[in-house]
Amino acid sequence: MGVRDRIRLTTIEKVIERKLSTSKESNPYENAMKQLESTASIIKLDPDVHEMLRYPKRILSVSLPVRMDNGHVKNFQGYRVQFNDARGPFKGGIRYHPNVTLDEVKALATWMTWKCSVVDIPYGGAKGGVICDPKNMSMAEKEAVTRRYTAMIADFIGPYRDVPAPDVYTDSQTMSWILDTYSQIKGYQVPEVVTGKPIALGGSEGRNNSTARGCIICAREAAKELNIPLKGATAAIQGYGNAGSWSAVFLQELGVKVVAASDSSGAIYSKNGLDSAQTLRHKEKTGSVKGLQGTEEIDAEKLLELDVDILIPAALENSITADNAGNVKAKIISEAANGPTTPEADKVLERNKVLVVPDILANAGGVTVSYLEWVQNLNRQHWAEEQVNAQLEQKMVSAFNAAYQTSKKYNVAMRSGALAIAIQRVADAIKLLGIWP
Repeated sequence: MGVRDRIRLTTIEKVIERKLSTSKESNPYENAMKQLESTASIIKLDPDVHEMLRYPKRILSVSLPVRMDNGHVKNFQGYRVQFNDARGPFKGGIRYHPNVTLDEVKALATWMTWKCSVVDIPYGGAKGGVICDPKNMSMAEKEAVTRRYTAMIADFIGPYRDVPAPDVYTDSQTMSWILDTYSQIKGYQVPEVVTGKPIALGGSEGRNNSTARGCIICAREAAKELNIPLKGATAAIQGYGNAGSWSAVFLQELGVKVVAASDSSGAIYSKNGLDSAQTLRHKEKTGSVKGLQGTEEIDAEKLLELDVDILIPAALENSITADNAGNVKAKIISEAANGPTTPEADKVLERNKVLVVPDILANAGGVTVSYLEWVQNLNRQHWAEEQVNAQLEQKMVSAFNAAYQTSKKYNVAMRSGALAIAIQRVADAIKLLGIWP
């Protein structure tokens, strides 16, 4: 496992801790349905279509008996929720965690549907999960769980049915096992059954930094709308994992001065700006951004309230809340993380005229390049990174402009605009297809 992967796992652990602390307060699927309800009123969604979108198309619950290293059999519970495929094959990651719940997987499948739609790629939304503790499992045990899970859902996935990808505590190795198991069942190699694979098995160039690249493309386009010159602009990054560290690289390339960064251990600040490569090397060496020469340590919570042009939340859920949103001074927030802003905070930020590029759009670069990987696999091609990045650029700019203009059309925040265009596209597809039989 590479250093960037280890950094990413540390960030994921913090996200999960935050998620567990708030799980008692809200049901994720109920939240997803509230978003649907709110957006339905904005776009005047056909009541019949709304009724169809209240429920996943298919929910698979599978039993996974696995012989563990101690010789005994242990049974695991697995899920695959396929929410909607009106716009194309189901698409969504698979997560391994002891606190996976069916409602969580249903919510994530719902949000994947909107995410694929807002960037206008021909996928529906799905999500998978296995209740297990991968941190206390050997590599052989994780492989056995993965192959059993794949065998149990094999009749319901495939290049034109459902294309899984990595998520929490799964990675390119997990995808390799799924690819091999599915291919053994089919009798021939089917690389296009999953995305997020190693390059050697058909993975795409540019996939490792695609989430950050898409996020910074969105921040750049937002700056254009607000007439903020990027050369000399300032930024702060919460979370210096994979998405955060690559965001720093891309911001620096645009001439933006990243003055602050944080990780799970603390935060640093330098009015002269941080060098992205130097900061990452320091983190790789010490395990934290803290202590970087030429910087001062600041309160991690205060990083969100710095007087900067661009804020990149790339770490925790629910980081920007009603308690601190009023102190946010950034003009643009581009959400690299999932759910960093609470609904209550959204209202405050909108009132204060902060342009928030929502996670459903800002971090969709990953699934966009997953789509490009799938296209390459279907055609047995392998594109240069420049070609992948060019197509990602076109997709993200087009999606940003569509969501921004939709928000203006309905006079709503960009989050609502992104959901409006995403849900409307799915609704249009459903109405055109009709109901059969």
